[in-house]
Amino acid sequence: MEYSTIKGTHDVYGEEANGMEYVSNILKATAELYGYGEIVTPILEYTEVFSRGTGESSDIVRKEMYTFMDKGDRSVTMRPEFTAGVVRAIVSDKLYATNDLPLKFYYCGPAFRYERPQLGRYRQFNQFGVEEVGLDSERADAECIIMAMQGLYMLGFKKLSLKINTIGDDESRKSYREALKGYFASHIDEMCDDCHERLKLNPMRILDCKVENDQKIASGAPKMNDYLSDASDKRFYKTLSIINDFGIDYEIDDSLVRGLDYYSEVVFEIHAISDEGKDYGAICGGGHYGGLVKQLGGPDLPGVGFAMGLERIYSLMKDDHLLDSLENGIDLYVMPVGEEVLDDVFALTEECRGLGYSCETPLSALKMGAMFKRAEKKNAKFALIMGEDELQKGEAQLKNLKTKEQVTIKLDHLEDELDKAFGENEEHHHHDGE
Repeated sequence: MEYSTIKGTHDVYGEEANGMEYVSNILKATAELYGYGEIVTPILEYTEVFSRGTGESSDIVRKEMYTFMDKGDRSVTMRPEFTAGVVRAIVSDKLYATNDLPLKFYYCGPAFRYERPQLGRYRQFNQFGVEEVGLDSERADAECIIMAMQGLYMLGFKKLSLKINTIGDDESRKSYREALKGYFASHIDEMCDDCHERLKLNPMRILDCKVENDQKIASGAPKMNDYLSDASDKRFYKTLSIINDFGIDYEIDDSLVRGLDYYSEVVFEIHAISDEGKDYGAICGGGHYGGLVKQLGGPDLPGVGFAMGLERIYSLMKDDHLLDSLENGIDLYVMPVGEEVLDDVFALTEECRGLGYSCETPLSALKMGAMFKRAEKKNAKFALIMGEDELQKGEAQLKNLKTKEQVTIKLDHLEDELDKAFGENEEHHHHDGE
């Protein structure tokens, strides 16, 4: 049998691994600027966490979950999204009782959805996102949106378009659902099977349908704003005015409903626009949610959050050349000249690593030309060269592989000599994950 990856999954290494790491680091750093801390929830949860949390009528629960019976005959699911799991953690660990509110968490990791893998979409994919739970405020909603924009700007995206809508409070949505039911009932015969389901469970889902004919029908549907309660209306405009004060352009998109059942009030998407002005589609989506905490067995606390798919962001950044300058080389390629010095060079390499410099060395004697080729492939900044003669004198040759300058350095001052060379080369960051 030939082994291959399972459909919709892929291996990540080399340039892509570096790029994905970079993207997640920048987003995490942005969340930390806003006072968020990391939360890591299990990939496996009891199925009810998602069917109750994400909502029976969402496409995710209806057809995209990886669900199976475990050995104890319990139904478990690999997380299709994070919010429900984060809220489950908040409830089961009673975090709302032991911490000041709001709770502010960011997450980053794999999620799983069983759907037809489209371009750039995977069945195992990575999401970054945040949840802020326990504060009911237009400011919290606005801050969340501003932070999402900020993270994407930090990654180097220049043109972003913010689409925003309100789906109102429970009262607003209830009357709106009725209106939609009435409207779609007369058209449902010509709509897709999924829409038949949606009409029964939650007609607002139909607005999210991707089938072209259904989109046409949906465009004539009643609009949410005609069914908004005064409170929701006020709240929406307050949120918009805060975003406006920060000079962020937005477009009110009244067809925007977001695909998860727990949203209420403000929902939003951020679209990336290519240099040519092409809309790449949503790279971030989120909004305010109401009864989710209560639904999972906690007190009635509101929340707001967003999520973004890292693979998608990575591929757009690659297309827009935002990752070209990513340094992914090593600091030093340490070169033994001759068999006799192999052990000493091995020790020297370990010493350099101990000083925080990333190094490679061939573990056998090679010709100089071959070693320089390898150093180039590894994108090394410097070569550190040592043969018999150097060893006798307690020295080594340090060659800058970009400028080709070469100096002799004293091994008993190794740290100072390297710091000096790298300091002149550029600000050298010791490699401790910074």
